[in-house]
Amino acid sequence: MASLGIPGIDAQLEASLVSDMQKVEALLRSHIEGDYPLVVETSRHLVEAGGKRLRPMLALLAAQYGDATRTEIIEAAVVCELTHLATLYHDDVMDEAPLRRGVESANNRWNNTVAILTGDYLFAKASDLLADLGPEAVRLQAKTFERLVIGQITETQGSTEGKSQLDHYLSVIADKTGSLIATSARFGALLAGADSAIVEALTKYGEQIGAVFQLADDIIDIESTSNESGKTPGTDLREGVPTLVTLFAMASEDPADAILKVTLASPIHDEDVVQATLKTLRSHKALQQSKELVQKYADQAKATLAQLPAGPATDALVALTDAVITRTA
Repeated sequence: MASLGIPGIDAQLEASLVSDMQKVEALLRSHIEGDYPLVVETSRHLVEAGGKRLRPMLALLAAQYGDATRTEIIEAAVVCELTHLATLYHDDVMDEAPLRRGVESANNRWNNTVAILTGDYLFAKASDLLADLGPEAVRLQAKTFERLVIGQITETQGSTEGKSQLDHYLSVIADKTGSLIATSARFGALLAGADSAIVEALTKYGEQIGAVFQLADDIIDIESTSNESGKTPGTDLREGVPTLVTLFAMASEDPADAILKVTLASPIHDEDVVQATLKTLRSHKALQQSKELVQKYADQAKATLAQLPAGPATDALVALTDAVITRTA
């Protein structure tokens, strides 16, 4: 697998993307500098922890269908990553997560108030960059932010009447994860001046790969060890947060799953029970059902990519789709 995490990527394209990602990292780090040491320290906390940088990478890949040398593309890629990082600070407060990207979460290291305000600060820094990209970019970000908030609210609210738990969950995923990844692809294509049909196809692909990415995360939360994933396996079990795997398990009609379903119906506070439940789910049919659904989404994403011109960028997006499914972190 290449250094970007995209197997078989064209060497020339990889070199160009590596160079641009270095520019993204430099701008990302410089843009959070300020006059308030604690704010800079808390903001750096997750930036320095790294991460996959999927959103800026997708913006750079989408830009390959136009003029990928425009400086606005780097700025838009940073906007997307800053927005993503801001949501992570807020998510960790809501989830009471102890770890994020293999390091202590901001809310655990400082407190919830500091974590929330750090997220707000990063949103402000993203808006500052965004102002230079024009009204269309600002409007796109506003609509994306709206979907992010709606996704969080509907997740908190729970499934409404007439909507299955699984359908509700998938709609939350579309808003909370798919929206920003779709916007990342759209930013790259738009600012590179790609044809409108390509812009729309890449936006649709971003939404689809966003679902694949999040649903694959659900599987990782059950299958992985903390050493592999950089986060604590079973976090969602401890918080009683539904995931793809647990939703399939809860829908089981097998009488043998009665105790499991009772266990999954509420947060699990006993660590021995968490580990036993993880062991059960790892051999449960719900895990295989989850993998099959993720593959279905991935196949849909690849079908969307078939609408794009053949070439190294499209090949890289196909390979990226496969890599998202097979990753362990």
